[in-house]
Amino acid sequence: MANFTVNRVETSPIEGQKPGTSGLRKKVKVFTQPHYLHNFVQSTFNALSAENVKGSTLVVSGDGRYYSKDAIQIIIKMAAANGVSRVWVGQNGLLSTPAVSAVVRERIGADGSKANGAFILTASHNPGGPNEDFGIKYNMGNGGPAPEGITDKIFENTKTIKEYFIAEGLPDVDISVTGISNFSGPNGQFDVDVFDSASDYVKLMKSIFDFQSIQKLIASPQFSFCFDALHGVGGAYAKRMFVEELGAKESSLLNCVPKEDFGGGHPDPNLTYAKELVARMGLGNNADSNPPEFGAAADGDADRNMILGKRFFVTPSDSVAIIAANAVQAIPYFSSGLKGVARSMPTSAALDVVANSLSLKFFEVPTGWKFFGNLMDAGLCSICGEESFGTGSDHIREKDGIWAVLAWLSILAHKNKDNLDGGKLVTVEDIVKQHWATFGRHYYTRYDYENVDAGAAKDVMAHLVKLQSSISDINTTLKGIRSDVADVVAADEFEYKDPVDGSVSKNQGIRYLFEDGSRLVFRLSGTGSEGATIRLYIEQYEKDSSKTGRDSQEALAPLVDVALKLSKMQEFTGRSAPTVIT
Repeated sequence: MANFTVNRVETSPIEGQKPGTSGLRKKVKVFTQPHYLHNFVQSTFNALSAENVKGSTLVVSGDGRYYSKDAIQIIIKMAAANGVSRVWVGQNGLLSTPAVSAVVRERIGADGSKANGAFILTASHNPGGPNEDFGIKYNMGNGGPAPEGITDKIFENTKTIKEYFIAEGLPDVDISVTGISNFSGPNGQFDVDVFDSASDYVKLMKSIFDFQSIQKLIASPQFSFCFDALHGVGGAYAKRMFVEELGAKESSLLNCVPKEDFGGGHPDPNLTYAKELVARMGLGNNADSNPPEFGAAADGDADRNMILGKRFFVTPSDSVAIIAANAVQAIPYFSSGLKGVARSMPTSAALDVVANSLSLKFFEVPTGWKFFGNLMDAGLCSICGEESFGTGSDHIREKDGIWAVLAWLSILAHKNKDNLDGGKLVTVEDIVKQHWATFGRHYYTRYDYENVDAGAAKDVMAHLVKLQSSISDINTTLKGIRSDVADVVAADEFEYKDPVDGSVSKNQGIRYLFEDGSRLVFRLSGTGSEGATIRLYIEQYEKDSSKTGRDSQEALAPLVDVALKLSKMQEFTGRSAPTVIT
C-alpha cells in the first residue's frame, strides 16, 4: 500500500472561473494553464460542507474528451489531500452524465459506501481535442447539478483562493482496469475504485422499461433501427444496451467508439451535426434510399438526444410531449401515473397542452436541469424536457439521452404490440401526426448565433428589453414589417420563483407573446466556451388539424422575418444568417 503526504501549494486567483448552468467550460489550452484546474477543484471542495468532503465518497468520470485522463489523476490526488476517503471512477474514465447521476443515487460500494457527489468532466455537445473544449461540473448527493448557492460560492472562492492541496507520493491509478487500489495518507486509508461503466446504468434502465416488449419490436422483420453515438461516451453503453440486451444488430450502431476528439466531429445531436445519421434516415442531400424505421443520436456526454423516423424529424419539444402523453401506457415505471411535467421556458408549449388535457401539474422553468431536479426531489415532476435536445425523468437528476431513445422504443413497441406478425407498422411519423391531430401542432424553430462578440450580444438584448417599454410601439413596428402576424399582447424578461425553495431566478430570457399563442424568445446561452451564443426561439400554435401538415419553415416565415428585423440582429452582430437552424 503506497503512502502519500499532503502538499500545500500556493496559488492566486485566475479570472473568469464562473461556472454556468452546466459547469465551467473553456478551451483545453485554458484548462492546461498552471493551477487552472487545481484552483477550480479546490474552490469547489472549499464550497462544500465538511461531511461532503472529509471521509466522503466522490465519483470522478466524464465523456472521455481530450484532457480527461490527466484531469482525473489530478482530481484523485486533490481529493486524497482534502480528506476524501474513496474515489469511484468509471473504467477508462468513462461515464455518461446520466450514468454519473445514476451511480451517485444508486450504487453501493463494496464497503457499503454511497457517493456524496461527483466531478463530471465534460463540455457536453461541444467539440473535443487539443484545440477544442473541456469542462468540469460538480453534482450533489441527489445526483443533480450543484444549485446556484453552491456555484456562486465556488465562483467567489476562485476570486480569493491562495492555496490548494494535492497528494505527494500518490501514483497515477490505472483506470483502464477495474478493481480497487488502496493507499494510505494522513487521514487514513484512501481507495480508488475503478468499476464497469455500464452495469449500474443498464440495471437502472431494465427497472424502468419493459425490455421484453422492446426486444420483440427490434426482432420484427418490419422494424429497423439505427443509433449514432457521435463518438461520444454513449458508445460505451450502446453495444451493451442495444445489441446484447435488446438484440439489435451491431451494424445498427454508428460511431459508437468513444474518441477524445469525437472523431473530429461536433458531438451535437441535431440535423446540422449528426450528418451521417440524418443521411441514413433518408433526410438531407445525401439521403439513403432505404432508411430504417427509427433512428436516434446522443451527444458527447449522452445526456441529449435526437429522435428520427424514416425521412422524419421529431422536434425535442414534440418529443417530450409525446413521451408524456404515452408514458403511463407504454412505460412500466410510470404505470401508476405521472406526478407532473415540466419544460424549460424556451421549449414549445406542446407539453402544456398535454398537461392540460391530462390534468397534470405543469411547471415552466428557466433553462438548466437543476430547476427540474428541485421539482423532482419534491415529488412534483415525473417527466421533463428542453428544446435543446434534453429529455428526462425522475429516475435520475440529469437529462438522459439513452433513456429518451428507450422511451421512444417503448412507445413504438406499445403501439405495435398487435402488428408485429404482419400487420401495418405504426411509424414514428404516424405517432407524431396522431399527436398533432389530438393536441394541435406547435410549429417551432431555433436560430443559434454562435461565438458572437460578447458586447454585440449584450447590445441585442438591451435593445430588445428597451423595446418592451411600449407594447403599442412594438405593434406599430410589427405592422411595418409584416401585416400577417398577430399583435403582441405581452412582453417581459422571464423570472422564475421556485415553488420548492422560494429562490428567484431573474433575467432568464426575453419574451414576446402574441395574441394567437405565438412566441418569440431571445436568450444568451452559457454553454459555449468563448464569445457569446444568442438563441432565438420562434413558435406558432396551430389547432386546425387541416393545417398541421405544413412545412415548418414556411409556416414560421412571417415570425422569423419579424424576429430578425425587430431585434436588428444583423445590424448589431454583423451576422446575415445563424450558425445553426434547428
